[in-house]
Amino acid sequence: MTADNEIEMKEIFTRAQKGHNNKAKLLEDKTLFHDEFIHYLKYAMVVYKREPAVENVIEFVAKFASSFQTPSKSDKEGEKETGEEEEDDDDDDEEDHPFLNFIFNFLLESHKANSHAVRFRVCQLINRLLGSMAENAQIDDDLFDNIHQAMLVRVTDKFPNNDSNAEVRRAVLSCIAMSPSTLPKVLKRTRDIKETVRKLAYQVLADKVHIKALSIAQRVDLLQHGLHDSSEAVREAARSRLLPSWLKRLEGDVVELLHRLDVENCSETALDALKALFAAMPDDQLLQDRVLLCPSKLIPGDSLSCENVLYWRALCEFLKARGDEGEEMLDRILPDAASYADYLYGFVKTVPVLSEEQRADFATLELVMTKEFISVQLILLTGCLDTHEEGGRKRVLAVLQEMLCLPQTPPSLVSLLTEKLLSLIPDDNRRIQTVAEIISDVREPIMEASQPVDEDEKRRQQIKLAEVKVRILEAKQALDDCIAAQEFSHAARFKDSITELENERGLLLQDSSQPADRESDPDTLLRCLTMCAELLKQMNIKTRIGPTLSAIMSSLILPCIANAHTAVRNMSVLCLGTCALHCKELAKTHLLLLLQIAQLDEVKIRISALRSIVDLLLLYGFQLLSDRAATRAAPAASGSPGGQQEEEEGEGPAEEKGDTAGGHGAEHPGDAVGVPRWRVPRCSPALVLLWYNPVTEDDTRLRHCLGVFFQLYARESRAHQEVVGECFLPTVRTLMNAPATSPLAEKKAPTGKGGRKASRRAESSEESDGENVPESIPVARPSRRAKTAAMEKTKLDLNPLIDQEANTS
Repeated sequence: MTADNEIEMKEIFTRAQKGHNNKAKLLEDKTLFHDEFIHYLKYAMVVYKREPAVENVIEFVAKFASSFQTPSKSDKEGEKETGEEEEDDDDDDEEDHPFLNFIFNFLLESHKANSHAVRFRVCQLINRLLGSMAENAQIDDDLFDNIHQAMLVRVTDKFPNNDSNAEVRRAVLSCIAMSPSTLPKVLKRTRDIKETVRKLAYQVLADKVHIKALSIAQRVDLLQHGLHDSSEAVREAARSRLLPSWLKRLEGDVVELLHRLDVENCSETALDALKALFAAMPDDQLLQDRVLLCPSKLIPGDSLSCENVLYWRALCEFLKARGDEGEEMLDRILPDAASYADYLYGFVKTVPVLSEEQRADFATLELVMTKEFISVQLILLTGCLDTHEEGGRKRVLAVLQEMLCLPQTPPSLVSLLTEKLLSLIPDDNRRIQTVAEIISDVREPIMEASQPVDEDEKRRQQIKLAEVKVRILEAKQALDDCIAAQEFSHAARFKDSITELENERGLLLQDSSQPADRESDPDTLLRCLTMCAELLKQMNIKTRIGPTLSAIMSSLILPCIANAHTAVRNMSVLCLGTCALHCKELAKTHLLLLLQIAQLDEVKIRISALRSIVDLLLLYGFQLLSDRAATRAAPAASGSPGGQQEEEEGEGPAEEKGDTAGGHGAEHPGDAVGVPRWRVPRCSPALVLLWYNPVTEDDTRLRHCLGVFFQLYARESRAHQEVVGECFLPTVRTLMNAPATSPLAEKKAPTGKGGRKASRRAESSEESDGENVPESIPVARPSRRAKTAAMEKTKLDLNPLIDQEANTS
């Protein structure tokens, strides 16, 4: 290109920087000036900051290049009608393509540049070029595929030590087309590190993606993270853009929206979504009959579903939270307390009790689980009832007590029913008395007097049972003979006969059997312990253990510690630990029992015992351990030096306790931040060793808790810093003295620069999809040799220990 043309090109780009020029007319001679055009365009592409002059140049380039767009099909058809000019027009079209394709190809080649400014301007120019083209414009399929692939790479763009590269990802999100391959990339941006990108991702999903294009898991994940995002702007985008767009595409049917979220498995997320929708609705729209209430302000039993009952509950709770302003509207969708109590009782009674055979049927099990979910929502709805009126409150109390006494009430509802019952009784003494009466009725129900057994009838049943047994033996013998003679048709008939006789024998045995002892039934014990645990949870911490609770302690809680069923033992440990919080003497008496359980029982029960011990230490302080040790000082001093050996063992093999229960126990020191009693230097080395132990490297939750604890604890006071400092030498001593078979042998002090992290790799344009997204929990790797070599701990029979505790108390 000549010097004059070069000066003209420079003048064109100079004038393009001014906003008042008509950029579409700056170039009249559209000739082959590719190289010179690109040369001056690069001056603008290397500037990352949004300067007005640069933005004007970008706009000029986009409008000029888009003027070479391909004519639409309709225009081509009109041109073909001219006849004589058909070939000339085709030639002109072919000549119009090269410059626009040249610009696109240049941008696609430049999108891999190391400079984040160039990558940003490439995305911006592609966006402006596509936006400047006519609505019916067309581009080549190969060109579209290349743009699509480039934008998929740029949507995860990043560069080191600079967060402003979010503009690159925002530019891509604003112009990316939705497809099955691009949707996961956009969903990934909802977890971006920059709130502006997350906000735009939610807006793009609201405008371009139909709710049916997302899976249930994706919908729930979007709402869960969007409505609880740390940024108010992102939360507002989820509330005001995403949810209304989904509701609009479902024709405003809120119940249908709940159906798309699978409320049985994500009820909390569905409730948050409903509250966000209610907050944006006017009052007259809130009271529309979306839940199909009958004139009695109740949903008919045959119309109850998981979606409409959750909507009913969410609406009532929303209006209840508005105080006096919502009381009037609440009365229009909720009946009086007595009517609702009868309605609740009638539905809970319809929940069937499944046998073992019925539990194997998935359809039957799913139906029961649905009914239990509906029952839970109806029970929670009692919190919105107006119980100030005495008659209604008494009726609700009576219904809740009766449902707790019913044997067919599902175990999953016992805790919730007890919580709602106790919330209506303000006095702790009345609470204790009420729960004690229910436990007594459940364990020893009032039964009708049994009729005297007729001796003749009993004799006839015994004779009939003996006849059936003889016939079974004869049929089995005949079956063996037929098999030996290879008469398989006769053998099949004998086999069916044996099955019928076995069923008849079972019925006779069932008729003659005595009723089961409900006092030792595991389901009954678990039901009673659940009510007791909920009672202790609701009681004031200052309420002391009286005669009634002492009786429950001796007759129910302590005997169940040695029960064969895991669930019963676990609930009894929870009750024991909660009882000890109300009485220090009780805590001293049973602390040894809790310590033994924390070491020797199953993992789930050990965790419960550890939590109870930590709660006791936080409440009473480490003086509780000193008082317990003082009572055993004399026997320990007169014995062999086993106590000293036990103490030394307690300091050494801390690395062998990296199991699940130990991990949960190590999480609880985080509760002690700010508690003055947590100043025992001997605890810190064990926690440090547990933090760096190779055995716990797969337990990300444990290591996270310990890491946060040490930082917060050391910042609390100077004394805490001294405690952390004092643990250095014991920790190093333990590491140096660790045997070769110990996992801690791998944690020797590093020498040289062996522990230095690998340098960060150079910036690449092919970023992975996970960049600029918070790291998720890593997949657990195979356990080390210390885990495979860990010895299985033997279980201890706790009956002698319980007897000892009972004698001392």
